[in-house]
Amino acid sequence: MAFRLDGHVAIVSGSSRGLGADMALTLGRAGARVAVNYFQHPDKAEAVLRELRKAGGQGMLVGGDVTNENAVADMCARTAKELGPIDIVVVNATCDQPKLTIDECTWDYYQRMVDFFIKSPFLLVRACLAHMKAKRWGRIINITSEVYHRSDNPHSAYVTAKGGQIGFTRSLATELATWGITVNSVAPGWIPTERHANVPQADKDGYRAKIPAGRWGVPQDVADAVLYLASEEASFVTGQTLCVNGGLSPW
Repeated sequence: MAFRLDGHVAIVSGSSRGLGADMALTLGRAGARVAVNYFQHPDKAEAVLRELRKAGGQGMLVGGDVTNENAVADMCARTAKELGPIDIVVVNATCDQPKLTIDECTWDYYQRMVDFFIKSPFLLVRACLAHMKAKRWGRIINITSEVYHRSDNPHSAYVTAKGGQIGFTRSLATELATWGITVNSVAPGWIPTERHANVPQADKDGYRAKIPAGRWGVPQDVADAVLYLASEEASFVTGQTLCVNGGLSPW
């Protein structure tokens, strides 16, 4: 099997459900030891870990708020103690993103987007970087979104934060390249998961009709992109944003 990750340790933030769960399982099946992060759904995280172990993988649960510096430091320290130092960081944790016009937004709402999509990557990278540098090998993968490329509206807070996350990815990639550390982004399109259960069917049908590939994306599509970027085969790919949306992004 290509894209093996034996001997590596990954943390996937927000991996108790949705896209993150598939990422954690896919990395684990490829041989990585995986820290499954959760904040509000320990039961779902436990189910992910059980499935990972059933498939022969190794992992652990790390609960904590990825926007809190002390919590991130504690999670990464516990992971290193039990699984080994982290050399694959997948920044996936997210918050609700209701579509608000600029008139409806408050700075607190903007700040929440910044905390999840800029502060969280910063904290996770800082907590794991020393080992990556010492090993001269590392993979940092930010889960961003097609919304930045599509200039989605009314969604300015989310689009702004995701744009910042992509900028963080690109600049950090050039800074860390000489250390053998790659930094990339995966930008999914709208891939329905359980958190989209209450979205009106008309909205889903309208989006689905625009996808050039002619089908909905599924979580495994995103997980496979993450696996590739985490692999040795992607060692010369850095500073990139890979849109996983069936060709929908305008360029």
